[in-house]
Amino acid sequence: MKTIFTFLCAVLFMSSAYAQEDDQSLVERAALNYIEGFYEGDTLKLKESLKPDLLKYGYWKDRETGEYGNEIYMTYDGAKDYARRVLEGGNQQGDDAPKEVEILDMMNHIAAVKITAWWGVDYLLLSKEEDKWMIGQVIWEGPLER
Repeated sequence: MKTIFTFLCAVLFMSSAYAQEDDQSLVERAALNYIEGFYEGDTLKLKESLKPDLLKYGYWKDRETGEYGNEIYMTYDGAKDYARRVLEGGNQQGDDAPKEVEILDMMNHIAAVKITAWWGVDYLLLSKEEDKWMIGQVIWEGPLER
């Protein structure tokens, strides 16, 4: 009986660890879809990872004055429109463009991710919706200073 209990505990622990690892890869994939959607002009990647009620805003520093302007907002539709313009304008980013994903924290149904892209740094807040990780909120700052 003791052996069966130990075995069941080990199986539960391993399945829990596997689920956590799988969720980590799904969170990372959602963040990469976000970056690649903008880089490649791929609206399907954005639809795959953005919630329709997306709240995204950020700050852009003027290179000449060094001052940050007012908040810049982007909706779900605005994100798809931007990606469409990237594709139509032939403004896709090359393989050398920064594309970094760092999972800052992750729980059962929420995650926080920092991404670094050509435009700057974004902090993404994700939630798990029926086994799918979706980006609901983004705050960003640019341009990228390296």
